[in-house]
Amino acid sequence: MSTWSTHRSAPDTAEARALLYEYLAEMVRRWHGRPERPGEVTAALAESPSDDLTPPTGLFLLARQDGHLAGCAGLRWQPGWAELTRVYVRPAHRGAGGGAALLAAVEAYARDAGADRIRLDTRTDLVEARALYARHGYREIPAFNTGPYAQHWFEKVLPARVDDAAVPR
Repeated sequence: MSTWSTHRSAPDTAEARALLYEYLAEMVRRWHGRPERPGEVTAALAESPSDDLTPPTGLFLLARQDGHLAGCAGLRWQPGWAELTRVYVRPAHRGAGGGAALLAAVEAYARDAGADRIRLDTRTDLVEARALYARHGYREIPAFNTGPYAQHWFEKVLPARVDDAAVPR
């Protein structure tokens, strides 16, 4: 049985940059149905930076499976809610619970920050991602943004935080 762990990271660390590059390379390949071209992923990173996934506007998480760097996810803070973005698990680690571990972690961070829900957008070709979100209680909702690659929008209402002082012992 493998062990997953997550921890906060700045998106500009070497590990985070490597995962974000892999994430966008896969997004480019899947969107265009061909290998990425020289400079295409670098251009995509510049067009859609992740520098706002740091306090006070967001956060970025790295995931490890049995100590090996395996995935990432980000949150952007919105008034009262959080936007999930950059969810990625390396292919060698897929199917082993990494997506679930990342979702649990971002949901806990969002709830602790006072968000009452998480929203995200995704694409039609990302069938596995859409299935992951649905399995974990995310429901399709009407469009809440007009992103150029947004084709499906999801939301999960987060349960209220339990105040330890209010819990009977």
